[in-house]
Amino acid sequence: MDELKNQNQNEDVNPEESIGHSDKYDANDIQVLEGLEPVRKRPGMYIGSTDEHGLHHLVTEVVDNSIDEALAGYCTQIDVVINFDGSCSVTDNGRGIPTGIIPKEGKSAVEVVLSKLHAGGKFGGEGYKISGGLHGVGVSCVNALSKYLKADVYQNGKHYKIEFSRGKVISPLEVVGNTDKRGTTITFLPDDEIFETTEFHFETMKNRFREIAFLNKGLVISLEDKREGQERKEVFEFKGGIVEFVDYLNHNRETLLSSPVYFNKFNRGENGEIDNEVEICFQFNDGYNEVINAYANNINTEEGGTHLEGFKSGLTKVINDYALTNKIIKENEKLSGEDCREGITAVISVKLKNPQFEGQTKTKLGNSEMRNIVYKAMTTEFGDYLDQHPVEAKNLILKSITAQRARDAARNARELTRRKSILENTTLPGKLADCSERDRKFCEIYIVEGDSAGGTAKTGRDRRFQAILPLRGKILNVEKARLNRVLENAEIKSMITAFGCGIGEEFNEDKLRYDKIICMTDADVDGAHIRILLLTFFFRFMRPLIEHGHVYAAKPPLYKVTKNKQDYYFYSDDELNAWYDQNGRTGITAQQRYKGLGEMNAEQLWDTTLDPEHRILIQLTLEDAVEAEKYFNELMGEDSELRRIFIEEHPELATDLDI
Repeated sequence: MDELKNQNQNEDVNPEESIGHSDKYDANDIQVLEGLEPVRKRPGMYIGSTDEHGLHHLVTEVVDNSIDEALAGYCTQIDVVINFDGSCSVTDNGRGIPTGIIPKEGKSAVEVVLSKLHAGGKFGGEGYKISGGLHGVGVSCVNALSKYLKADVYQNGKHYKIEFSRGKVISPLEVVGNTDKRGTTITFLPDDEIFETTEFHFETMKNRFREIAFLNKGLVISLEDKREGQERKEVFEFKGGIVEFVDYLNHNRETLLSSPVYFNKFNRGENGEIDNEVEICFQFNDGYNEVINAYANNINTEEGGTHLEGFKSGLTKVINDYALTNKIIKENEKLSGEDCREGITAVISVKLKNPQFEGQTKTKLGNSEMRNIVYKAMTTEFGDYLDQHPVEAKNLILKSITAQRARDAARNARELTRRKSILENTTLPGKLADCSERDRKFCEIYIVEGDSAGGTAKTGRDRRFQAILPLRGKILNVEKARLNRVLENAEIKSMITAFGCGIGEEFNEDKLRYDKIICMTDADVDGAHIRILLLTFFFRFMRPLIEHGHVYAAKPPLYKVTKNKQDYYFYSDDELNAWYDQNGRTGITAQQRYKGLGEMNAEQLWDTTLDPEHRILIQLTLEDAVEAEKYFNELMGEDSELRRIFIEEHPELATDLDI
């Protein structure tokens, strides 16, 4: 130690070159964060962010505890309430957080669970065999990030209560009365010192709770908003479980099978206890899209994993084996997995001990044993189904064969496009006005409606980083078309070539040439229609563009008013009228209602819609894939009656459906 001390003293250190101009660094500089302080210091490490996503993650953490009680068989109802003051309460009828003293800690179990990281019944004890909150940090994190949190525990005929503020006890655990109730209520108010917003969104919470109710047959989940002017309540209970989930996703499609394929298999260990459960339901429809939602312990495994791999390979094997055995295809023929899955809607839900989550966002199941377990269940159950339903089996295989032919045609079309590009010695569409910058993170491309607006945009843009691609007319509605038809559309081919990242299975985000893809269409019904057609294409064939925040909608102004030689732009009738109320109408020399982008000159288009300093861009995100899938089906599918019903039920969205 002395040798190390002398070595440090002899080193030549220039204080002026060191950070903070000080060479003092000793034991006093080591900071130990006690209790929940690390969470408050670095909240993003624990909940991902401090925006509305992080805010709603708090609710998820609390509800996960109640779900684990349901998985253990002790909870049948969960009630979530957004209270008058903006706090949130989660009540379940489970066993209640234990209230006894933990000898080693000298504190009650409920206080330890709520005030210590990584304390709970999911870390090797016998409290939970299967739980869903393993990759979160638990309710203690919620406590740390809340202005106040109180827990009411009902067990053993007693009502217990404990209160915290920013993670610290302000009212110790005490018995406040007798009760016949059983369970726990957690009430918390997010800390406005931590979060960018503390306002809960009913719709965001509703979509997640509906999903949980589908996955847990018979569980009742209620959501109530008690805030003034926002009062509403919804209750979710699905006695059919994931069968109802598939029906919900598929409700506006013509189905191929008389009923969904459903099975539920339990696998037991050597001691006879259930080690894992596989529950699968799927149905085929007359569409062309593949919709598979996979879950592990109620967690949406958006990146897939071993359970999804087992499902896909089992499905492909069963269909090919049946087709060969019944001589629908020849010995040397084989249907690909994509061909077999065309038009499928499936929900895969597995429950297992000690799940391993991998991937970029920790939503990919890595347990290798689940691949074979799901594969064996699929080959057995689906094989039996096809044997018992020969007519439906044949129709399904004929659909797969048609899909294969269409995919071959699409492949040929892609190859022809590549060869043509090589021969013409160019890889970019002729009408694209590209930018000079080559680092994609600084580049953006405007998809512009029409040649007129395209010409103005090309003149008004900053050609260093802004590319312009004009589209002629409305692109194909890809919701109603197979890939081969999609690739025949000239405007779609131009976008694919310009973006550079490919589509479908060939999509590679690393090859994307622009960080921002901006839909710039007229502020009228036709413009909105073109925009939704573009979004449908991105959603179906380039979904990561939306998921990773590359897609935007430009918002051009509706009005220009000139007063005292000064131009003012307005984006809605309300904005315009509010300006009139404040400034009056005297001195106005011109007033214009823009019918389209082509009515602006290049300078006006730059000032209002192209200039990064002043433009309004709306980033289009995928908050809930299940609901997005449903709405794209309804709004862009074959059934016009569903569109009419949707608009009648959501009149407030009728003029802004794409956003």
